[in-house]
Amino acid sequence: MEKGLETMHQKLQEYARLLVEVGVNVQKGQTLVLFCPVEHAPFARLCADAAYDLGAREVVNVWSDDYMTRAKYLRADEQVFSEFPQWRADMFYSLAKQQAAFLHLRANDPENLLGVDPDRILRANKTAGEAQKPYRELSAKNMFPWSIGCLSSPKWAKKVFPDLDEAAAVDALWEKIFAAVRVKGDGTAVEAWKQHAANLRRHMKILNDYNFKSLHYTNSLGTDLVVELAENHIWEAGGDVTASGQPYMPNMPTEECFTAPKKTGINGEVYAAMPLCRDGNVIENIHFTMKDGKIIEAHATSGEEVLLNAISVDEGASYFGEVALVPFDSPIRKSGILYYDTLYDENASCHFAFGRAYASTLKGGTQMSKAELAAAGLNDSITHVDFMVGTRDLSIVGTTFDGTEIPVFVNGNFAF
Repeated sequence: MEKGLETMHQKLQEYARLLVEVGVNVQKGQTLVLFCPVEHAPFARLCADAAYDLGAREVVNVWSDDYMTRAKYLRADEQVFSEFPQWRADMFYSLAKQQAAFLHLRANDPENLLGVDPDRILRANKTAGEAQKPYRELSAKNMFPWSIGCLSSPKWAKKVFPDLDEAAAVDALWEKIFAAVRVKGDGTAVEAWKQHAANLRRHMKILNDYNFKSLHYTNSLGTDLVVELAENHIWEAGGDVTASGQPYMPNMPTEECFTAPKKTGINGEVYAAMPLCRDGNVIENIHFTMKDGKIIEAHATSGEEVLLNAISVDEGASYFGEVALVPFDSPIRKSGILYYDTLYDENASCHFAFGRAYASTLKGGTQMSKAELAAAGLNDSITHVDFMVGTRDLSIVGTTFDGTEIPVFVNGNFAF
């Protein structure tokens, strides 16, 4: 094997091991559910090997294909988008009840659904969301570990690196992915992630010690937003832990500290700092007006219809469910690349999510019923969509319950 190919294979093996060992943290006797695009079957096999090496009971494959997805939206019968196979919903729910680990590998074309009837996408999202509510409720309560990682693909790479030929673009994107997840091909990635997680938890502890009542965001884009936090909220960072005590890392990479806002406690204007890729479309220059937590106006210079559909899949989609803090000087932002993929772009910027809140971001939340979570101020929805708001001049001022104001972000970065 040529040296360059050998080095690439070593990095891919290390990345697969990282996703399995740190991302979902597969345990002996645990089932791994592996979602992967069909063109990346060789990488899925590396993940399967890593899982079996750790003693996995079984690896269950769930394949996807951009071509087939687009063809379905363009050519399938109209009724299809109001149906969801019960066997599929039952399968995921059954595996989640068994506390299987769910690893999602993504390599999507950011514009795969460009030109597709937005109504078909909206109906499909609503139908799938409703059918999978039991599965999503187990996820929201941290009943099983899950993680997301990205893989380089030609169409995504060409979107990120339009001036390179396809092969060079794919290679360039792989190198950016490896750098973001701290993979060097020398076997040090797992230890590097443990150190990174410890650093994230330092900021998490400071935020939890302050116990802010609200955060006030301002910047030159026009953002002027006051965000009340749920009472008894918890900031999380550097991974999560299932209800049974299994640590895992939901996002690979991650640079964020995040918590839950009070559903009805957000007021003002917020402007996105980066495009949002949603349903195979690029939405640019998002602007929301918020009143008592609800999005009462939503605008975008492109993809506005897709955005309006995204915030209307159910009642909770027009409220926020996550507040996330990411320094402007994060490694992903420093790369100078717009990835057109939320997993990466959200880790280059402070962001919010409209839709479902995580029960784990509330003290005792994973033991609460849906009614109790709602009473505590958490939003519920079948969707959860992150959008980025962080800028170089972003200011965030926190107010504690005794009225003390504390700088949290100054010039786009943590003040502490």
